[in-house]
Amino acid sequence: MNKRHPDVVVLSDVHLGTYGCHARELVQYLKSISPQLLILNGDIIDGWQFNKSYFPASHLQVIKEILCMLDQGTRVVYVTGNHDEMLRRYSDLQLGNFQLTDKLVIEMNGKRTWIFHGDVFDATTKGSAKIIAKLGGWGYDWLILLNRFINWMLIQLGQPKMSLSKKVKNGVKKAVRWIGDFEQTAAELAINKGYDYVICGHIHQPQHRTIQTEEGTVTYLNSGDWIENLTALELTQQEWSIYHYKEEDYQQAPVVSMEKQLPLLNVVTDQIGLHIHQLQS
Repeated sequence: MNKRHPDVVVLSDVHLGTYGCHARELVQYLKSISPQLLILNGDIIDGWQFNKSYFPASHLQVIKEILCMLDQGTRVVYVTGNHDEMLRRYSDLQLGNFQLTDKLVIEMNGKRTWIFHGDVFDATTKGSAKIIAKLGGWGYDWLILLNRFINWMLIQLGQPKMSLSKKVKNGVKKAVRWIGDFEQTAAELAINKGYDYVICGHIHQPQHRTIQTEEGTVTYLNSGDWIENLTALELTQQEWSIYHYKEEDYQQAPVVSMEKQLPLLNVVTDQIGLHIHQLQS
């Protein structure tokens, strides 16, 4: 399998250090791409559930692959989320091609994109409600672990896989309405700020849709997660798309390196650096 060269890749909600993380699949995906810019849009390492007794080799391999990308010239921007909020004290740190920030604005071909994790809209991640949210995180992790066992049994019986958490979310009207409200709120703020695109994570729901209000129109995108959906956002030739991991795509020849991207893409990353600076100032 030859490496693909999307211009920009956005990942979020990997939750390294939890049982639900599909680190092996993510490593395969990272080995298959060579983007100019990789944006890690929050909850990459799960600081809420981090346990020194559980951080397997596959989780470390994810970090190694990201470091390899840095070494090979990919620019990496880590946008903090609520589960890795401990990194927010170091926001605006920049080391070579790596940058840590809380929010990001990039401009390419005259289009402005606003990128942030999205927990700012979630009251359960703040104050006393945060304790309940953390307990819910543990419960979600065990639900995913149980779901893996059930899916293993279903595969042995020749039955299709199922997602317990998706069934719970789809069966609870409040959860469905909350996701819709989240997307609408992000879109309305982006329209008010004059952005063409807004990219979030946090709710583990991959999405690509146009939202229109009386004030204007914006494209809302969500990169999903690597717990259930195994998705990412990719920008190629000025078009955003949702990437869905499929096991069969990686059961071929091993990934081999290709030549570096065209120098034209360097202009894109220069523009991105300029707009990050303007946002922070």
